Amino acid sequence: MTVPAPALDPHNTAVLTITCPDRGGIVAAVSQFLHNHGANILHSDQHSTDPQGGTFFMRMEFHLSGLDLAREPFERAFATVVAAPFGMTWRVTYTTEPRRMAVLVSKYDHCFLDLLWRKRRGELNVEIPLVISNHEDLRRDAEMFGIPFHVVPVTKDNKAEAEAQQVRLLQEAGAEFAVLARYMQILSGDFLNAFGKPVINIHHSFLPAFVGANPYRAAFQRGVKLIGATSHYVTEELDAGPIIAQDVVPVTHRETPETLMRLGRDVERQVLARAVKAHVEDRVLVHGNKTVVF
Repeated sequence: MTVPAPALDPHNTAVLTITCPDRGGIVAAVSQFLHNHGANILHSDQHSTDPQGGTFFMRMEFHLSGLDLAREPFERAFATVVAAPFGMTWRVTYTTEPRRMAVLVSKYDHCFLDLLWRKRRGELNVEIPLVISNHEDLRRDAEMFGIPFHVVPVTKDNKAEAEAQQVRLLQEAGAEFAVLARYMQILSGDFLNAFGKPVINIHHSFLPAFVGANPYRAAFQRGVKLIGATSHYVTEELDAGPIIAQDVVPVTHRETPETLMRLGRDVERQVLARAVKAHVEDRVLVHGNKTVVF
């Protein structure tokens, strides 16, 4: 009687991401290395900006059950045997290690609660060590999920001190990246440099045409036929960082400012969740001010 092979643990996997100058033999070298060390490749994606001297991007997911090396010697061997000869920028992440995601919020709750719900449902492989806000409004929601909630008021007079306090909180919590879930403050270059980790933002796609405190009323007055949202990495240039995800929904002349806002908030939370999930799963590779999203 044939004994069936034991089922593989779907969570015992790793993701290898690579960026390097394009040339022949990259896929073969990576695949052969993984095969030689007992890794079972599950998914593989690649893209080149130009086969004749462009930049090559790869994301490869593989199972770890047959690996013949522990993680550190495996990574050292890859660095020597494959990465160095091809001039690769690379990293390996492991699905058994949830990413530590900090969340910054103000008063709007739709994106914030959506992220908490998706985390609890297992859709996002993250831990949320803290929430930082400039208002008290969402404390109860965070604490219902057992997440520490820190209020750091921000004014034009204390912005530098407030951001320094926020960075300390993020570093003490071991945050690997942060999400602005409708955090209604502009982060300074000093904050981004001091934190030194990716920050993901969400905003309505009306920018820059419909800026200000009430973009949906401005859109209503203009008679738009599409509304949408954009999620991107934060840079010093306001709302100009590399885009991760976007979406739109059609609207008609029957909409009111209130229904436009409801539809807009729906698409905001969906786009932000999509962007966060892609980031957590290492499906986003940044190339200048663009992204490759596998």
